[in-house]
Amino acid sequence: MVDVKNCKMTKWPSSVLLERAEPIEEIGEDIRALAEKMKDIMVEFKGVGLAGPQAGVGLRIFVASQDGTKENAKVYINPEITPSGSVVTNEEGCLSLPGIYGNIHRSSKCSIKALDLDGKEFSENGEGLLARIFQHECDHLEGTLIKDKFSTVAKIGARRKLKQLQEEYDSENE
Repeated sequence: MVDVKNCKMTKWPSSVLLERAEPIEEIGEDIRALAEKMKDIMVEFKGVGLAGPQAGVGLRIFVASQDGTKENAKVYINPEITPSGSVVTNEEGCLSLPGIYGNIHRSSKCSIKALDLDGKEFSENGEGLLARIFQHECDHLEGTLIKDKFSTVAKIGARRKLKQLQEEYDSENE
């Protein structure tokens, strides 16, 4: 059972962001409520995607909306992706790493297989921003963050901000 009331934007270095998320075995009212809450969090923090771990829940679910609106947000449960196309580099940020940006190499296209909120399997192809969102959110489900994909120079550049996030986390969790 998911405690949706306590779901909130979760920032690094929270352990839920560093672990592989668990598959969702049953899609009930708690998962539907979680999906709604995740859409709200995504919109509130002006994102285009949000994975379960970013809401503090270690489950394999994410929401995505290319335009950042709740109306256009779609839910992906237990997703499996297959990247394809050429590798492109673009700057990415992450709601769980506020203020940190870096150039990330990702495939330009991506197909995804997932379940919807009714438990029905669907497939979708994405390219450009949508492919990037799919790959970014699926990384979260594996416990991988953008900082893990940074070049050495970008990692050095992010050190101060990461230290600040660590200090904020420590003071909130004393």
